[in-house]
Amino acid sequence: MNTHPFDNAIALAATGQDGWEGRTSPDYANFIGPYGGIMAAQALNAVMLHPQRLGEPVAFTVNFAAAMADGPFEARARPARTNRSTQHWIVELLQDGQAVVTATALTAIRRETWSGDEAVMPAARAPQELAPPTQPARVAWLGRYDMRFIGGSVPYPWDGQDRGHSRTALWVRDNPSRALDFPSLTSMADIFFPRVWLRRGKPSVVGTVTMTVYFHADGAQLQAAGAGYLLAQAQGQGFRNGYFDHAGHLWSEAGVLLATTHQLVYFKE
Repeated sequence: MNTHPFDNAIALAATGQDGWEGRTSPDYANFIGPYGGIMAAQALNAVMLHPQRLGEPVAFTVNFAAAMADGPFEARARPARTNRSTQHWIVELLQDGQAVVTATALTAIRRETWSGDEAVMPAARAPQELAPPTQPARVAWLGRYDMRFIGGSVPYPWDGQDRGHSRTALWVRDNPSRALDFPSLTSMADIFFPRVWLRRGKPSVVGTVTMTVYFHADGAQLQAAGAGYLLAQAQGQGFRNGYFDHAGHLWSEAGVLLATTHQLVYFKE
């Protein structure tokens, strides 16, 4: 049986209680190094595989300290503090003894409480009614996702026009399709192309510096989402002095808010 490209990419082999070895995957290559979402998923997977893990991910912050070179890397994850129902983690991905990714995670045993959402899933046509992008993928990782844009697609050909906003909404799932779990949801939280490109209608040098994902769904809700599409929406909030941020939301096809995400991105003119 063939293993899904995503599972190959995040696979880690244990080297000790808090250590693993992994390898970059050409299936998720970006312009420089791997796609950031797959690096985040690799870091989170070190927590998911740890024999001391308590509960499920609730929050995860990943900092991209340097570009990862093609080849092997070391993953380290350790619980910094374990309480009755929560656990705090410190994670690193290293090459040549230096960190390329640092991360923190919060896992917890969830307890049933009152629930409610204020974020509203936008109305949209079904993903099967929307065509995938027609422009050829310039980097490998784009081929690993089935994306159906509802609005705010990549402004290509570039026109240099300021659109006045940077809002994008799309349906997305793994390609080939794969049942959703915490690492794959983490990876899809980084699916959005740089907001400054949409806002200004032209490309620029960019790089995500830090990304946080808040998991509103538990494992059962991810299992219910199955291999279906997620509706992902993001919009920039502030652009100045070489950095901008964006806030994003990811819903299941059934309308369940699965995760919210926030990231800070460097851009150069």
